[in-house]
Amino acid sequence: MCSTMSLLVLLSIIGCVELIKVSTPHKYVNVTRGTDVLLPCTFVTSAPDTNLNIQWDFVATSSAIPKPVYYYLSGAVEITSSYEGRVQPPSSPATTNNASIIIRNIQPSDTGVYSCQVHNLPDLEGISEADIFVLVFETPSTPYCSIHGDVESGHLVTLTCHSERGSPPPTYTWIRLDQARTRRPVMGITTETGILEIRNISQFEFGEYQCTATNGEGFSTCTLELNHDDVGDGVIAGAVIGALLGCVLIVLVVWFIAHTLKKHKYKAIKVSEGNEMMRSSTQAPEASDSVTMATTPSNLHAEGDGPKA
Repeated sequence: MCSTMSLLVLLSIIGCVELIKVSTPHKYVNVTRGTDVLLPCTFVTSAPDTNLNIQWDFVATSSAIPKPVYYYLSGAVEITSSYEGRVQPPSSPATTNNASIIIRNIQPSDTGVYSCQVHNLPDLEGISEADIFVLVFETPSTPYCSIHGDVESGHLVTLTCHSERGSPPPTYTWIRLDQARTRRPVMGITTETGILEIRNISQFEFGEYQCTATNGEGFSTCTLELNHDDVGDGVIAGAVIGALLGCVLIVLVVWFIAHTLKKHKYKAIKVSEGNEMMRSSTQAPEASDSVTMATTPSNLHAEGDGPKA
């Protein structure tokens, strides 16, 4: 008896359960930055709309955490602050069975998966969710090109190219333009990230180079001149400055040597003059002494002859 009653209760519960089906005609949506995008989502339910609940969530490509976008429950609508003013909710979803939303002025940061979830008790079974992957396209910004290394024959020179913006991330290609603006293949190692390596560069690699950043939305270019003369000017200027500094150094050395020799010569002259003066002062007394000694005997002789007379 108990088992029969349990079976009846189970059958009654199963009979009350309805199926809900949520669907979208587009699993992937590509859109250009700054435009509006419609995210289509419809549902089928046989239950009354008294407990109808609709929710849109977003998961960015750089995150695994879902963020709420739009919420509907029994006629009440709530839009997340970060999407306020940008999301247009569906009109009368309970009567139209349409849960589609419109996102205005979409940006590259809006790239990711949008999930449309619909629940309507007692519809507990079926497909209650539909996902849409949105890819926001943005033309690459004008890339920045630069030269790294010494642009001298036999040296390694690296050219780099990078766009600050672009969705999806752009790929880069390099070409060389001759004087007639004809596109020539580059002689070097290139990467899709915008790096061009020219090993053992020669004069045949000099000229104008162009980098193109490309994605599904468009392309942008930048050019630069790989010219030996440009670097030669700097080398010449450095050589001139070095020569001037060398001349100044030589002048200073010559002046120092001349000044030192002049100083030594002046000191030698002074010493010589001093020695002469000392010799002169020494010879003068000796001469007076000799004169005195010479005159004394004669005087004595003269005095001795006097009395005899």
